[in-house]
Amino acid sequence: MRAISCAAPGELALIEIEKPKLQAGWVRVGIRHIGICGTDYHIFEGKHPFLQYPRIMGHELSGVVLDSNGAEDLADGDPVVINPYLPCYQCPACREGKTNCCETLTVLGVHGDGGMAEEIVLPAANLYRAEGLSLRDAAMVEFLAIGAHAVRRTEIKPGWRVLVVGGGPIGLGTAFFARIAGADVTIMDAAPDKLEAARGFGFGAVGLDEREGEAFRGKMGSGFDAVLDATGAIPAMNQAVGYCRNGGALTLVGVVKGTLSWEDPEIHRRELTIRASRNATREDFDHVMDSIRNGDVPTDRLATHATSLDDVPANLPRWAHERSGLIKAIITV
Repeated sequence: MRAISCAAPGELALIEIEKPKLQAGWVRVGIRHIGICGTDYHIFEGKHPFLQYPRIMGHELSGVVLDSNGAEDLADGDPVVINPYLPCYQCPACREGKTNCCETLTVLGVHGDGGMAEEIVLPAANLYRAEGLSLRDAAMVEFLAIGAHAVRRTEIKPGWRVLVVGGGPIGLGTAFFARIAGADVTIMDAAPDKLEAARGFGFGAVGLDEREGEAFRGKMGSGFDAVLDATGAIPAMNQAVGYCRNGGALTLVGVVKGTLSWEDPEIHRRELTIRASRNATREDFDHVMDSIRNGDVPTDRLATHATSLDDVPANLPRWAHERSGLIKAIITV
């Protein structure tokens, strides 16, 4: 079968590989659509700190069941959303239902080969029936679930004023689900195209050069009820504390290799609640699917770029450098 392999940084090719073998409790799925994630661009560029090459990327996936292998609640031909997180189910986090932060978590396309291929085999528990969704939209559920999980972790309430720092796909997903939770949402970013997109989706938007302006100071008041950082950039993550009101919340959605530094008196004076948010759980996937079905997430406007499996080696490297106007690129298999 065909697959996209990143043999080394900057080396991407369409190759032929053996079809994966089916094992007890697993299901064979024909991949139909793949969302290209920021992680995939980082892998291609050699910026992922722990990745081993060669690697078949791809973890934002939708497909159709080819062989249900006796799995309950699944039948051949079912359209499915794929949860790409493979937990152990044995560690304390897993036993609490926090399979998203399993001690030995494996993520498709990162810690092992992923779904940028024609077929994949997965445990039945990682497949969610995508009733009422197009298969293209089903491939966007995973990245949106990241933001939905962060909003749920933050316990955002109706009427809260929320600042999302970072207007990329994860930041936009976070903003949508904060709004669905009833918040008044502002997005902060340095890129003009991301600010334009934020305004186009109906969010407040502020550039980095506008942070000292009267309009932003008026919006911020004594601080936002919740600040969610989706940049994965140390300077932005360090500065986020200053946007929180006393008694407010800071949630770190983005992740970065490095050390964050905050003034302890500011944390204590504000009595902040600081959280990390990692991946998502079945509850978040279900919430995203319901929200798409209800028309609360404009997936047609999020899917800005499209390509085929054959054309990935030409298009992905170009999009890694030409990001203006790019929100989500979707591969059709």
